[in-house]
Amino acid sequence: MTKSLNAVGASTYQSIKRDIIFGDLAPASKLKLETLRKNYNASMSTLRETLNRLASEGFVDALDQRGFFVTPISKEDLIEVANLRVLLECHALKLSIDNGDTDWEGNLVSAHHKLSSMEQKMLSGDDTHKEDWKRYDWEFHLALIEACGSRNLISLHSVLYDKYLRYQMLMLTHRGQEAADEHKQMLEAALDRNVEARAYLSRVLNG
Repeated sequence: MTKSLNAVGASTYQSIKRDIIFGDLAPASKLKLETLRKNYNASMSTLRETLNRLASEGFVDALDQRGFFVTPISKEDLIEVANLRVLLECHALKLSIDNGDTDWEGNLVSAHHKLSSMEQKMLSGDDTHKEDWKRYDWEFHLALIEACGSRNLISLHSVLYDKYLRYQMLMLTHRGQEAADEHKQMLEAALDRNVEARAYLSRVLNG
């Protein structure tokens, strides 16, 4: 029973977080527990636990006497999130390039292949696979830094990646062929493992 309840909680957390990231739950909107209970088929205790967890990650604001709200967006927050993501990802990437073995290289090539295939679908005008694109983009960026040797670094990067992705879904347009080309160049640069490659990767992430 406990395992089943944990599964329900994890599913509710993932569903609400996904809807915040993709904008189905609008920035600054009030999260009414009764509405959430009906929409996500979850108990009040599960919802409160989920919303408090999302609040600790910065996706929800818990306001005294007012309840829960989706965290609003701002230009200042976007800049801060983007800069922090660049800082962490570039540092983790340097460590991965230093430490990565042939398994790391193989995982990176595989992750890029899946992302590239999805990007080609999106470039052809098929916009029905946003969630698949999100997953493959995340898997590629995770593969880039996975050999960094620090679970804490990967965990912090994961939270910042999702925060940045939220802005990308809400405000930024898919950059099409430019993004696909950059991902290919990032793959080649990482596999090349030289100083110039690291500098290039830093420029791409800052861009």
